[in-house]
Parts: sequence; C-alpha cells; structure tokens
Amino acid sequence: MSSPQKLAQILADHAGREGALLPILHDIQAEFGCVDENAETAIAHALNLSRADVHGVVSFYHDFKSVADARPVVQICRAEACKARGVEALIADAEKAAGSRVKLSTVYCLGLCSAGPNARVGDRLHARLDAPALTRLIENA
Repeated sequence: MSSPQKLAQILADHAGREGALLPILHDIQAEFGCVDENAETAIAHALNLSRADVHGVVSFYHDFKSVADARPVVQICRAEACKARGVEALIADAEKAAGSRVKLSTVYCLGLCSAGPNARVGDRLHARLDAPALTRLIENA
C-alpha cells in the first residue's frame, strides 16, 4: 500500500517533466514494491491521463507489479547466449534452492553474453555461474 505523502512527493519530484510517466512508475515501484490502484489513480490525476492509460503501461511492462511481493528476486538470464553456455541445466537446482522463499524470474539478456550464465540480484550482476554458485546466490538472496 502506497503512503499518500511519499506518493505525493514522488509526483512532485517529476512535476513539469516531459515524459514523466515511466520515471514516476519506476520510482513508485522502487519505493513501494508495486504500483497499486491508488498510485495509478494519483498518477493519472497528476499527469492528466486516464487511469486506463496508466494501467495499460503498468500492465504492459513486466517490471511493474500491482501487488508487492516481499520475497527477494533472482533474475536468471535465459537468452540464447546463456543457453549456449548451459543455463538450462541450472534451472532445476535453482528452483529447488529458491523454494517459495525466493522468486526466480526469467530475463532475456543481462548484457554479459560472453560471461554467461548470468543472474542479477537487485542491481548486482553475477557472471559465469555454475550450479553451486547459482545455488549459493539464491540461498543468500
């Protein structure tokens, strides 16, 4: 649930900015872990958009969630370069290590194609992963 004061501050920080919708959504997602209905309504009002316009953008992009999930997220690259380097063989062990405590998310390219398989936790990238390294990464997430 978004705090009305913090939400108002985020909207004020972007007041008058051209193309403010995506930066606002990213800031709200980072602050609250989701962009809920109240946030969509406030954004729509601040940017003179319909809530449907805002919701359409929120629902289009996979980074935006309508409900917060407190679990840590480990993004695993499953693009072609990482597949060629054996990421698919790591998935079963990753799922076992994650259980229900860690959310595994598939992404397609983290930009380290020559050093795969790769994963990201928060803003930190991890390269050249094998099964034990990925398992440790998930367990420490």
